[in-house]
Amino acid sequence: MDILLSIIIPARDEENNIEETIKGLIPHINRENTEIIVVNDHSEDNTVHIVKDIQGQYPFIDIVDNTGEPGFANTLKRGFEVARGKYVLPVMADSCDDPTTIPLMLKKAEEGYDLVCGARYIKGGKRVGGPLIQGFFSRFVGITLHLFTGIPTRDVANAFKMYRRDAVLSIDLKEKGFAISMEACVKFFVSGYNICDVPTVWYGRKKGKSKFKLSRTLPYMKLYLWTIWKRWTSQ
Repeated sequence: MDILLSIIIPARDEENNIEETIKGLIPHINRENTEIIVVNDHSEDNTVHIVKDIQGQYPFIDIVDNTGEPGFANTLKRGFEVARGKYVLPVMADSCDDPTTIPLMLKKAEEGYDLVCGARYIKGGKRVGGPLIQGFFSRFVGITLHLFTGIPTRDVANAFKMYRRDAVLSIDLKEKGFAISMEACVKFFVSGYNICDVPTVWYGRKKGKSKFKLSRTLPYMKLYLWTIWKRWTSQ
């Protein structure tokens, strides 16, 4: 059977979370047409060994290395490149994303949407825990960008998005860090692809240290202003 969905898990030093994250996905996928790809981002702990142990139980799990410079963006793009599915879905290795959302995302993708956004800031969605500043910032960016430009999502910054793989591979993604998820979304928008939201719940990291830094908000603000400029100069 052809692969319908490729779930991509970027992982750097996630030995405390990776097994729980993978096993949390399994009840919510069709094992016959789904692959799970863990992309190891230069980990220095036991992340790789743990994934290889799990592979013995679940043959649809694979692990590949980010062969480029360390970082979330290169790790994600490596996953997009090696994926075989019609759709690709990044899932964070720290179990912050809600796997019960996956069937609804896949349903919307099969209805013809090129990008299905897991949205925390719509009815039925929620953000639980995590840094308060990060939460305020992502909510502000998502809701106001929707109001100012009409982009069909209220959670543009969330990484939990299902893409049509051939579409995301056609987009020139230049961001080097976590803002690549917002970059992909706004470039889908200005390119005229079909986008929708589905509600999801996001959970703050339970194990390990949050990778959020206030300095990382600058690329998001640049993309925010660029999208507004593109929207209004194209009219």
